[in-house]
Amino acid sequence: MDWDKLKIFHIVASSGSFTHAGEKLFLSQSAVSRQIKALETSLETTLFHRHARGLSLTDEGETLFKTAEEVFSRIHTTEQQLIEGSDVPRGELRITTTLSFGSTWMVNHIRSFIEQYPGINVQLLATDSDLDLTTRQADIAIRFRPAHQLDLIQRQVGVFHHHLYASPEYISRKGRPETLFDLDHHHLITYGNVTQSPIRNIDWILDKDNGGKRSTILRVNSIYGVLQAIKAGIGIAALPDYLVQGSTNVVRVLEDIDGPTFPAYLVYTQEARTARRISVFRDYIIKEFKGSRF
Repeated sequence: MDWDKLKIFHIVASSGSFTHAGEKLFLSQSAVSRQIKALETSLETTLFHRHARGLSLTDEGETLFKTAEEVFSRIHTTEQQLIEGSDVPRGELRITTTLSFGSTWMVNHIRSFIEQYPGINVQLLATDSDLDLTTRQADIAIRFRPAHQLDLIQRQVGVFHHHLYASPEYISRKGRPETLFDLDHHHLITYGNVTQSPIRNIDWILDKDNGGKRSTILRVNSIYGVLQAIKAGIGIAALPDYLVQGSTNVVRVLEDIDGPTFPAYLVYTQEARTARRISVFRDYIIKEFKGSRF
């Protein structure tokens, strides 16, 4: 099997189209298509279904892609091990976490790590999808719920808290609530149908002591979107404390009221546990979490 063609096949399968693969390979769409056709001819099988919306793998293509993923993962691991042959941590480090945490807390705290370890090429992958660490979509993850894969190492590194927040402009306009009962007369912002939430009842702000529910003025299915709604003066909402660190135009209300908590985990593969770039980032995050108020 031609190695160059296998590499092109792997990128095409990952990209879902000849055009996107060509952009990554700096080749024309037709050149990529010819390489895949030549590989299919040599294997005497069809690897892709071609249709107007793009490409999808055939059963034979799925089999080859699974093997190619394993091969390239092993090569990447070996490459990193060779790069890390010295005592100085270096190499590529792909960190994945949620969009809200990655775009707020992480970008505000990653600078000192980059300055401390200039040999490590950091890539932050902020997404609400759980990237697969076993297939090298990322090297290490910060997640807010336990991983289900038994072959992954996960270490709880912190506990995050929810509290109530509003903007100074909203408080000056509507007044500051003094008790939970006062929330019945305020504009409340909630999350509605959030597909993934680290806590069971993310809209706990709506719960009344008598078992009833308060009304909401706005639902936003994004934690970051709720923060922006608060800043816009729309109303009061519950947010994880990490999200408002360093934010302007946001103040905490009903400071004696604590919302639900949820844990934070550092997750990585068994084979990555001895990698220097992983271990120094692990130690860095543990130290940063201890020094932060969540």
